Order: sequence, then structure tokens, then C-alpha cells
Amino acid sequence: MANKILGNILRTRPSFMLFKRWEGSKSEKRVTVHDPFYSQPQKNKQSYLEVIKMFEGQDTRRRGHVEFIYAALARMREFGVQKDLEVYKALVDVLPKGKLIPRNIFQAEFMHYPKQQQCAIDLLEQMEDNKVMPDSELEQMLLNIFGSRGIPLRKFWRMLYWMPKFRNLSPWYLPEELPNDTIALARLAIERITSVDPDIKVEIWETEEIEASLDKTWIVSAQSESQKILLAEQPLDDPLIVKGPFNVYLREQVVSYFLLIGKTRPEIKDDSDPDDVSNIKKPLGIPGVVGSSQVPVVRQTVHEQDDGTIVSVCATGTSSRDSLLSWIRLLEKHGNPLLSSIPVIFTLTAPPSEMSIPETQPVKDRSKVEEIAS
Repeated sequence: MANKILGNILRTRPSFMLFKRWEGSKSEKRVTVHDPFYSQPQKNKQSYLEVIKMFEGQDTRRRGHVEFIYAALARMREFGVQKDLEVYKALVDVLPKGKLIPRNIFQAEFMHYPKQQQCAIDLLEQMEDNKVMPDSELEQMLLNIFGSRGIPLRKFWRMLYWMPKFRNLSPWYLPEELPNDTIALARLAIERITSVDPDIKVEIWETEEIEASLDKTWIVSAQSESQKILLAEQPLDDPLIVKGPFNVYLREQVVSYFLLIGKTRPEIKDDSDPDDVSNIKKPLGIPGVVGSSQVPVVRQTVHEQDDGTIVSVCATGTSSRDSLLSWIRLLEKHGNPLLSSIPVIFTLTAPPSEMSIPETQPVKDRSKVEEIAS
């Protein structure tokens, strides 16, 4: 607890004022700020490492190394190196060796050189936030800088223990690099939402199939056979409701999706004795596959919730009302004829521009999209 309080006090805010130079005439000199990261013409890994080498070669004493590391950490995303282990090692190598190692138990317990140790802890935390797995070389570097009793080394050991455990803990697999194609990204999001039903079928449609559509975009729709049966049993006098947009997060990406919700069937109370075997009824079979084409009277599907029955899920390229209207017409065209005679209410509000998928072009090659998503 004491180390955490001390760390909050000592934590230095990221600063871009890295080098100070004198400019002007001999009689009148003034200080100017030079930011080597800003002056780089190309923002890539090579130029980022060149700035680090330039700082190391400028001063053998490496004065201002803590401020430099904080400023470099703040610039990582701009250069696209926030997930590169080699870059983090290069920043750790900026710290001086041998001088920061505690010599006795009192220096070890009272956080010897706290500013430098807190800087290294913040660097490791940024690695953890970006899911960068440390290795044995980084452990040896921290051991040479802070010694075996340094707090950054303890932080490293905790990361090495917990990060492999949480790496594959989620049942919804995502690739290391998310696809840049918005259709493939929306497909991944819809598959994650509808994974509760193994019978779900995800399809990609184009609004151009509907002649009256105004938005020429794509629609990623998901519906199972049991949802089609639930939709066919909806009463004609109760309207369906389109709710949304809701947001699902795929790491740093956000996808907006919508739900088509109907009325939930009343739950039948069965007061019969479950242990009575004198009158055993014949099972109905699998709805839509074997036996009866109706779902059982007892509510047991995952789509029937307390606030309504979810009969379909979708994500569109524009998240507009016209694209959702085209979605309803395409659902009617693909095995839901009841939608032609039942009213549909739209309760959505316009989503913020950063929350919707900025894609308005129709699908060109569906096989390529399915290959990226798989």
C-alpha cells in the first residue's frame, strides 16, 4: 500500500519537452524545445529506435532519462510500436546499469531510486495493457538495472505468471491482428454475440437486393431455425420492435448491432408430479428437424428473455433507419413470410459517428470476407 501511494506521488506525467537548445545571437540567447519524435518524417519502428539511439549517444550520463522514457511511451501508438517487445527492451536499456541496485535491506524496502523504479513499473504496465508478453532477456535487463530485490522485477514475475493464464481464457477467439475490413469485423462481432446458440447462421446481404432501399450498404444478419419458428408464432396484433444500437467491443474496435424483439410466450405452470411415471408423454422431437415443427410449450430457448424474444440480430454498414428497414425486408425474403403482415416499430436513435461502422459500399467478394472472418 505504501509503495502504491509513493508511486502515485512520484509518477511523472508524459512530457514532450525532451531536449532544450539555445538559439539566438550571442548577446541574446533563449531556450527552445526540441522534440525528436515530432520531427521524424516517417512514423515507424525504425525511426522510433533511431530517436532512442540518438538520446543514448547524446549524453553519456543520460540526464533526463526518466522524462524521455515517459515521453517515448506516450508516442508509441503514434509510431505503431505499442505491441513490439523489442521497442520496450530498447526503452528499458536507456536506464543506467548498476547504480540503481540497492546495497542493503533498508534501500530495498524503502524503494531505492523510486522515480526510476516507478518509471520501469509504468513501462511494464503499458506492456501488460497492450498484451505484450515479456521474455527472459527482459528479466535479465531488469536484474542488471534494479537487482533481485527491485520492485520492477517483482512486477515482471507477476506478469510472467498471470499473463499466460489469461491469454487464452476467453472462449471467443480473436486473431492477433483484427481485420481492417469492416464486414469481416462485423461478422466476428455477430458471431460472438450469437454464440449461445450453436444452430445460429450468419449471412451477409446487400441492400441492393431491395429495390426501394436508399442506403447501398451491407448487412450482417444472424438467425437460427428456432428463431424462425419463434417468429412464425408471433401474434399478428403485437408489433415487433427493433432496438439499438448496442455496442460490442473487439479490443480497440467498436461495432454497433441491433436486435429484432418480439413478444415472449406466457410461461405455463406445470403442477404435475415429475416423479409420476404412470402417464409418460411422447417427446415432440427436435423443432424443425425431427417430429413436430413447433417449439415446446415450456419456455426453454436462450432467445426467450424476460423483456422479449430475440428473433434476429444484425449489424449494418451505416446503422441507419433505411438500412434496418432493408434488413426487415431481407428477413422476410429469406424464410420469414410473417414479416409482411406484422407491424415493426423502430426505437433506435442515431448512433455517434465513432460508434458506427463507416462503410457504405456493397459487398464485392463474399468469399474473401468469409475467409478473413474464419
